[in-house]
Amino acid sequence: MSASLPLVYPTVVHMLAAAAARSPDAEALVFRDRRLSYREYAACVGGFARELEALGARGERVAALLGNSIEGCVAAFGALAAGAQYVPLNPLYTPRELEIILADAAPLVLVVHETHAPAAQALAQKAGIRHLVSWRGGTAPLPPLPEPDSLALLQYTGGTSGRPKGVNLAHRAISVNVSQREGLLPSRAGERILCVMPISHAYGMAMGLFLAAYCAGALVLLPRYVPEDVLAAVERERISVFPGSPTVFVGLMAHPAFARTDWRSVHTCYSGAAPLSEETLRRWREAVGAPVYEGYGQTEAGPVLSFNPALGAVKPGSVGIACPLTEIQIVDVEAGTRVLAPGERGEIRARGPQVMLGYRNLPEETAQTLRGGWLYTGDIGELDTDGYLFIRDRKKDMVIVGGYNVYPREVEEVLFLHPDVMDAAAVGAKDAYRGEVVVAFVALRPGARAAGEAILAHCRANLAPYKVPVRLEVLEALPKTSANKTDKKQLKERAA
Repeated sequence: MSASLPLVYPTVVHMLAAAAARSPDAEALVFRDRRLSYREYAACVGGFARELEALGARGERVAALLGNSIEGCVAAFGALAAGAQYVPLNPLYTPRELEIILADAAPLVLVVHETHAPAAQALAQKAGIRHLVSWRGGTAPLPPLPEPDSLALLQYTGGTSGRPKGVNLAHRAISVNVSQREGLLPSRAGERILCVMPISHAYGMAMGLFLAAYCAGALVLLPRYVPEDVLAAVERERISVFPGSPTVFVGLMAHPAFARTDWRSVHTCYSGAAPLSEETLRRWREAVGAPVYEGYGQTEAGPVLSFNPALGAVKPGSVGIACPLTEIQIVDVEAGTRVLAPGERGEIRARGPQVMLGYRNLPEETAQTLRGGWLYTGDIGELDTDGYLFIRDRKKDMVIVGGYNVYPREVEEVLFLHPDVMDAAAVGAKDAYRGEVVVAFVALRPGARAAGEAILAHCRANLAPYKVPVRLEVLEALPKTSANKTDKKQLKERAA
């Protein structure tokens, strides 16, 4: 089956401007006790865009280290409206992780909350960033809107090399991707969308920030996922659309207040970022009364490639059908050129207008990922005879922890930084709550006496919390294959 493509805006800034024009008094943003209408939202974005323009940001990069907040939304749209390429940074990152990204992104401006500006000063100086700014509430009309083919986002994702990769996305790509998702999951005017996913993440941005602007809906932001806060907000704000992840759905159903929460206003739930079990789907539908539509994508794909459609069959265990204007194929894992028949497993490749332009400063990785007009996802899957996609495995050595991609190589590099560690390896293990977690194994240098807890403390100081191993084992030596490579298969069995 296929779906048609609804209204496409040239850019997501055009999307926001249209929402403010047709629904100026509608509620746009809700964060704690603060509320903005669309008229106020557009004026705040215009004011910040003008400030950034005055700093010379047009054609440059503007990075933002902001959590879910009104400031985070205004900074994102403000940078885009100013004609800059927006670089969202995860506030969970450690200074070491941020330094690596900022060195690669080379932004002209770093946006932080005004209360965090003193702490960010050293970070900005080390990265050579000329302007450290905070949005202070100024308003102005929107400047001339950006061109669809200009760069819009530089979004960093984990890398198999252990270093994050910057994904270059054009305005047209991210805007058309919102409409592509709408083609499978139409929203209603004035939806009330609860955003617990970070808007610095591709999923939170696409399924929260941009979705709300498309339908002129209210984006209700929570600073972080706290089950009791989520449940209270669903009732208080009469939420209609609830984007989540397997970790969120499982965690909420385990909370004592879940059974007495009034979910009647919720008509649609989305799941992405990690596989969702069929049992979780069934239990949620029975308890809440609203379906969970599971989808698939990645940052390199703007990010949505497929979803189970609202106006078609929903297949448990499947991530749905290709979005409009998107082709998905399964090809052999060796060369990636032979297209496989339905039911055969191979690497998933896709093409469509939402696909990235390439990785920043990484021509070889770009050439490996983008081949012949196709995006090679590194995931293993199969298509059924109806065109529904099923994810079966990952070609990449990646662990998905609560919806976040973690590359073991990055964890291993931090482990090797500890002076007592001689050898190290990190693997993924299944987890009922987070989907997967990281488990690490180390061998110590002769005479070293570091305890596992000391090494974990070192990891906590150098890695975002979701990347930190939940368990670390100190071994006399790590198992090796006949080629003298670390035997990760054996370590995965031990971790399980």
